[in-house]
This record gives sequence, C-alpha cells and structure tokens, in this order.
Amino acid sequence: MRDVVGVRALDGAFAGDLIGPADGPYETARQVWNGMVDRRPALIARCADEEDVVAALRFARERDLAVAVRGGGHNVAGSAVCDDGVVIDLSAQKHIDVDPDRRIARAQPGVLLGELDRATQTFGLAVPTGNVSMTGVAGLTLGGGLGWIARKHGPACDNLLSAEVVTADGDRVTAGAGEHADLLWGLRGGGGNFGVVTSFEYRLHPVGPQVIAGGVVHAFSDAPEVFRFFADFVATAPDELSVAASTFRASPALPVSPEMHGELVTVLAVCYAGDLAEGERVLEPLRSFGRPLADLVAPMPYTALQSGSDAAYPNGQRNYWKSHYVDEITDGAIATLEEHARRMPSPLSSFYFQHLGGAIGRAGADTAAFGHRDAVFDFNILTVWREPAADAENVAWARDLSAAMQPYSTGVYVNNLGTEGADRVRDAYAPATYERLLALKDAYDPDNVFRMNQNLAPRPI
Repeated sequence: MRDVVGVRALDGAFAGDLIGPADGPYETARQVWNGMVDRRPALIARCADEEDVVAALRFARERDLAVAVRGGGHNVAGSAVCDDGVVIDLSAQKHIDVDPDRRIARAQPGVLLGELDRATQTFGLAVPTGNVSMTGVAGLTLGGGLGWIARKHGPACDNLLSAEVVTADGDRVTAGAGEHADLLWGLRGGGGNFGVVTSFEYRLHPVGPQVIAGGVVHAFSDAPEVFRFFADFVATAPDELSVAASTFRASPALPVSPEMHGELVTVLAVCYAGDLAEGERVLEPLRSFGRPLADLVAPMPYTALQSGSDAAYPNGQRNYWKSHYVDEITDGAIATLEEHARRMPSPLSSFYFQHLGGAIGRAGADTAAFGHRDAVFDFNILTVWREPAADAENVAWARDLSAAMQPYSTGVYVNNLGTEGADRVRDAYAPATYERLLALKDAYDPDNVFRMNQNLAPRPI
C-alpha cells in the first residue's frame, strides 16, 4: 500500500514517522479510543513539526486522498482516522509552555488534558477543559470544551487566545484578535473544519490546587426526588459550583453495600472551585438531602478530580453516545429516564445531566461559534460495552432513550455527537451562527478537505 500511494515521495521531506499497512506499528497507530471504530488508512503521517503537517497535507491533496487529523484520538465519532486516506497524526507533538506571570499557556496539538493540567497546576493555574484527562486538548477546544470549571471561567474555546493554523492550501496563519479574527471565532466551537491547528494559546485562571469534589450516592429508587432537588439546587448555584446528576449501575469500586453492586444509583457529582470553607457551606444542603448511600465529597487536588473518571473510560471499549441540551427536567422527562434506565443493557453505561450556565452563558455570539449558550443542562447518554455481539442491543437502547428525550431537547453539544448527519450538526448551532460558519468554510476550505469531523460542508459555488 505504501508504494501504491507513492509514499516514497514524502521520505525526503518528512521528519516524523510514516506508517503504512505493512509496517509494524500500523495496527496500534490506527486505533482510537472508541473500540467501535475500525478504519484502515493508506498512510499515517505522524508529524514531528509544522513542516511535516504541510508536507503531509500537500501529499494527500496531490493524490486526492481523504484527510483525517488526529490529536488525542478520543472523539466518540472516531473522526481522527479514515479509510484509504492520510491521517495527519499530531499525537507526538506535546510541548507545553506556561507563562505564569502573563497567565498564558501554549500547547501543541498532541497534548492531553491531564498533561496540560499538570503543567499549569505547578503554578496554581488551569485552562478550563473537560472531565477525562486522556482527552486531547485539540478536539475538545475546537468543539467547545465543557468541564468542571466552565461555569466559573467559560469553556475551553472561550479561553483560546490565538492559534497557529495550516489551512487547506498549506498556508500557515495565526488566528488571533489582531489577524484572522474571523478564523479564531470559528475555531472556538466550529471544530476541525477550517484547518490543522498546530499550536493553541490559552488564557489561564487561578484554580486549586485543592477543590471540593466528589459525589453523593443515592439509590435509583429515589431518583425522582433526587432529580427534582438537583434542578432546584443548581438554579441558584454560584459560578464556582458545578454539579452533574449521573445514573449508572454501581460497581464494586463504589463504596456502597455489596447488595447494591449491579443496582442502579444516581450520583450528584460536584466540583467547587473556590474558597474551601465557602464551598463546604454551599454544598451542605446537597450533602444532607435525602437518604444518601455514600458521601464521597472532600477536598482533593484539582488534578485528581480531572483524572477521576479515567478508569471508567479506557481505550478500546465500544462507545455509542446520544445527547441533547435540555432546559428543564420535567416530571415527564424523569418518568422517561426511570423507564429506560431499568432496561440499560450494559453495566458500563450511564447517562447524566451536567448543569451549565454561569460564564458559559454570558459570552456573546461574537465571542465564539460555540452554540446554545443559554442551555441549562447538557444531557448525555454514554452507552459503553465490550463485546461486538452486544452492539445491536446497546445501540438500540441509546437510540430509544434519545428519541424519548427528544421532546425536551433544545439542541446538542457538538463534541457529544457521533456520526449523525448534517441535520444534527446544524442542531449544534443557532441559525445565524451556522450560516456564519458556512461562510467561513467557503473562505478557508471551499473544497472540503477537512471533512472528517462534524462537517460543515461548503456551499456550491
């Protein structure tokens, strides 16, 4: 295959590694986080630097080969890898530079969230990112970047100050407030539609090193009362507090009685990123509510919180997600969740509501392409299992629950989308934002070179 695609033409102009189907590392290099994704690219170009990115992109375009761009490879849709095309693999580019005085961090596109957190927490600072430390900063930021401190400091994309980008034509541009400001706007939530980002410059915020975090565990039989309390409690929550209500089957790792193992529980998971004494006061009503089975809330390092979910989402498991923004947790929605939760086929699956608002909702439409700023909750169905033979029942369960929750939907978070089609991508943005993104796509990628993503197809000329 390497000879078929003429890869030798790249050999003299490439500092990184060129990996084809006949090469030993190929099977590992083509794998991504979601075990359902099984694609076989013609070439994986593991780039050492920006020059490699330009060379690999030019190589693919000259041969009319599909292009996928890989950062962390953690996207549920598996868009970091393609069949029969070229993967521009940025995973080896991991340099991080932190300027604590200016509160700015620069990260290359192969950096993972945990790596960025550890580098910035050395100075008591953080970039608002996601909740699983193995996620790549690139994809997360370009799609938005919701996480534990987004209510206080905004999503990751709002904190992107500038970016170095290789465009579809192979040009290198800086997208920032002073130049290519339109492109920076699009990169803040419009995904990988406009180019290959080779460097991210972020605003940093004081966070930690200790936060109050953890969860209060309730039996699912109490779920209606827990969901109602959750919705009422977060309505007046300060920006420092983020709360999620997550439902799943208790594993032996959860400190509940053995008879609860395998049973459904609902956990109110929290992060208070502010004064610890004030956090204890704010969280007291949540911790004293109802009949909790366990209270795991305690001060902990911010880095421990950020990596606390990693064990539940290892590489290689089969993942199928469905998602909605929801503005109100009604009695009808609760009844729907009760009905479908009891039919959850895999003990690894879950669904959750993440409370939004705060700084997420205060940024104007001109700040970023990231959409639905006024959404109250992000509702996500994380269907996870291990055996391919169980694909049909798990996918069907997720689709059924998603369809039943559709009447309560006000849109969707683009980073939660699988392969769901153009109409669903449109649902991630307000109409005016979507049209502005299409105009940006027309300007920067009219040939739709960067289409292995939640694609914004250019309009016909």
